[in-house]
Amino acid sequence: MLRVRVLVIQHDHICLPGSVGERFAERGYELAVHQVVEADRFDTPNVDTDFPDPAAFDAVVAMGAPWSAYDHDAVGSWVLPELDLLRRADAESVPVLGICFGGQLLALAHGGSVDRSATPELGWAEIDSDDDALIPSGPWFQWHYDRWQTPAKAREVARNDSSPQAFVLGRNLAVQFHPEMTSEILAGWFAAGGTKDAAAFGLDAEDVRRQTRERDVANRQRAHRLVDAFLDRVATGDEADAGR
Repeated sequence: MLRVRVLVIQHDHICLPGSVGERFAERGYELAVHQVVEADRFDTPNVDTDFPDPAAFDAVVAMGAPWSAYDHDAVGSWVLPELDLLRRADAESVPVLGICFGGQLLALAHGGSVDRSATPELGWAEIDSDDDALIPSGPWFQWHYDRWQTPAKAREVARNDSSPQAFVLGRNLAVQFHPEMTSEILAGWFAAGGTKDAAAFGLDAEDVRRQTRERDVANRQRAHRLVDAFLDRVATGDEADAGR
């Protein structure tokens, strides 16, 4: 049986692949997780890391992170090499799914920009999609203070009043939200400082926990649909062909 592998770039110890990784595994992919910042360096994340060669994999998933993609003083030691990795993956036709911070890195890697958002999003938020079979409209979990400017050559697929929410460029799919989210992952985020962030944003952490628990099953199903669409449409190059 032919082995297929997905490189999961996990930027820290709390932004786990969750339902996204689960669906890749169900689709027959072996997950190779490369964690960039270990738990004991969470407060000093400007670490050195040796990224694997993306050409050795059948897909790449770039996960979220609590830092800003443009804050090179904090994370430039590995953000700049990761941008090179994403460009190499594109050159080698290796499909990439970028989630939140990972989506912002995809924007930067392909000519877009990232800056502070005037309207940060924390918690569950609605998005509007041009293609529900690829990016379902409706509520998705958000936790971001920055936003990307969509690369000129990309096709924006989804958005809301706060920011662009998804784009396709070649075999790359970027999403601003967190399809991987589960109540278990959220507990880890809150333990690592998310409760304080929620309070500063005017959110009741217990209410966000409750909403997430209530949406666990439905969000898992939507995450699986998104991964399926990524693998069946974007990773195959069909979306790039359709955009010509």
